[in-house]
Amino acid sequence: MFPLGVNAYILCFADCLLGNFLDIQYNVSYTACIIVCLIGYPLSIQYNSNLRTSRSQMAKLLMALYDCGQTTFTSADASRITGLKPPLASSLLHKAAKRGLVSRLKRGLFAIVPPELGTSVEYSGNPYLVSRYLVGSAPYYLSHASAMELHRMVTQPQFAVFVSSTKRIPNQTLHGTKFRFVLLKRAHFFGTMKHWVTKQESIEISDLERTVIDGLRRPEYCGGVTDVAKGLWMRRADMNVQKLLDYATRLNIGSVKRRVGYLLELFGMAPEQQLQAFRKSLTATYVPLDPLLPREGPHLAKWRLQINVSPEEIQAARSS
Repeated sequence: MFPLGVNAYILCFADCLLGNFLDIQYNVSYTACIIVCLIGYPLSIQYNSNLRTSRSQMAKLLMALYDCGQTTFTSADASRITGLKPPLASSLLHKAAKRGLVSRLKRGLFAIVPPELGTSVEYSGNPYLVSRYLVGSAPYYLSHASAMELHRMVTQPQFAVFVSSTKRIPNQTLHGTKFRFVLLKRAHFFGTMKHWVTKQESIEISDLERTVIDGLRRPEYCGGVTDVAKGLWMRRADMNVQKLLDYATRLNIGSVKRRVGYLLELFGMAPEQQLQAFRKSLTATYVPLDPLLPREGPHLAKWRLQINVSPEEIQAARSS
């Protein structure tokens, strides 16, 4: 015969597995039951009152976060939801992290560990949502390779999160996930859109055209010009060519203008008349098509580019 606390635990977990929900529309009772089981909600008279209070507060916190769909949260959020003073809220989260209910990402920042992962203390949460917390209140958007992944412009998984912001933020690595921050001038902060990560939580990302522009400005954050060109081709049907040219003009960086004009011509995505008007703003200086590669290859006077990636290689990348 099991002690009272153990019996209660097993009965509670059994109810979850048998589907004895009070509200099956949103699985509210399932979530509550799992939380109760995992944190050992005080059903046993063997626990002292302080322990019962601590665990009921943790259950209250997790339920509130689940209700609003917030999987990443701060110690300030925990203090606000539980009504505890910051030191007590921090102590509560420290105990929860030791038990694998939440994962500490950095000082004051946590992620709820999904029940199916068990008591994992290395869970890093959704990296896109985490990036939103890392920038704080500064203007930001997910950019470069991360935006390409979200816009389905790549075929390979990305292992770093790129965030552009007007605030200087140091690069960080949290639980093996690299976060790389790109500093922007305020005048260059444009071309963003909202992207919903979950039904309740969203992030800011570069729109389709700005993603291409950023990639051609800093190809090293996207795998090179060839990968950016491939992404451009993959989403050509949804690309607004005039917006692409307007963004390049607004950014007013010669190398970006040259590269975007060349690729649009190579892929036949813009009429000659439109490209001819765009070329009038180019200076006489030549720049490499891909700055990551050696400066070798023929010079193309029309676009003031040194073609160090052959057209055949770029065309071949479209089908790779």
